[in-house]
Amino acid sequence: MTTTADSTGLGAIQSGAARVDVADKRMINSRADVNQLLPLKYRWAWEKYLAGCNNHWMPTEVAMQADIALWKSRDGLTEDERLMLKRNLGFFATAESLVANNVVLAVYRHLTNPECRQYLLRQAFEEAVHTHTFQYICESLGLDEGELFNMYREVPSITEKDAWALEYTRNLEDPDFATGTPEADQAFLRDLVAFYVVFEGMWFYTGFAQILSLGRRNKMVGIAEQYQYILRDESIHLNFGIDVINQIKIENPHLWTQEFQDEVRAMLTDACALEVAYGRETMPRGILGLNSELCEQYMRFITDRRAEQIGLAPIFGQAENPFPWMSEMMDLKKEKNFFETRVIEYQTGGGLDWD
Repeated sequence: MTTTADSTGLGAIQSGAARVDVADKRMINSRADVNQLLPLKYRWAWEKYLAGCNNHWMPTEVAMQADIALWKSRDGLTEDERLMLKRNLGFFATAESLVANNVVLAVYRHLTNPECRQYLLRQAFEEAVHTHTFQYICESLGLDEGELFNMYREVPSITEKDAWALEYTRNLEDPDFATGTPEADQAFLRDLVAFYVVFEGMWFYTGFAQILSLGRRNKMVGIAEQYQYILRDESIHLNFGIDVINQIKIENPHLWTQEFQDEVRAMLTDACALEVAYGRETMPRGILGLNSELCEQYMRFITDRRAEQIGLAPIFGQAENPFPWMSEMMDLKKEKNFFETRVIEYQTGGGLDWD
């Protein structure tokens, strides 16, 4: 096992050391120099980095005039739609920063593979772009920035989600924390499940469904377009995280005990319940074509998908997707086709067609 200094890539240079052997490269506790990208071992990580680069966009490329006019009009949106939209934005506004902090301060430090770190650098930038998006929306619509960016402290269901996730980084924030023991390695694996599978893979999806539902009805189309781009990014984030988790399992099968699997299943179950509560608090009376009961069914469907993707049996047995209109965009088994659909083929922020 390498030392913490070596794992960070900031250790002393060893003159005359042997060249990197690809067999020494590992996801965690690597023996290989993390500063050397080549030879690649995990080409899937490099391909996701390239895909992320090809997806480059900026929120300011998206026109907001129609959204501004609709938001300011007296009867353009119902009160329930306004409540949903503000609480949706309120969750995402700080959620992206929470994920970015976890990527930079925890995941990057302990994932000891250079091609994976290369992707994490791209992901960190994308999280910054997403946070920028919510600043841009807030400014464009003239929303109360204090209200929007403090909802994670003031709306109970948002507070509970964020607090749940941050529990899993508490130990990893300790500067003395290091992987290398089964207990520490499992702690890191928990963090990956909490942020990639739950936070990005489950908790963003109610919000995506809500905004894309508005977009389908030709409402808030600028915000819906930006959410489409965010969804495109998040699809790769999620798939990267799942690949990392599954690769760590392959290389460290002793970590994936039955007890740990049961713990992960309990995490997914609890996370689903928290998201269902969030759906109720954002849509207490529902909006046209969408309500909290349908979102609960959808979250159970998504939870089962996530469980299967990391090798666990389904938890709820929710085989039917109640939002079939989202299946093409969110079916992660169609990752290749995801980037070939006409709606998201623009790599630098063109207009989206919502017909």
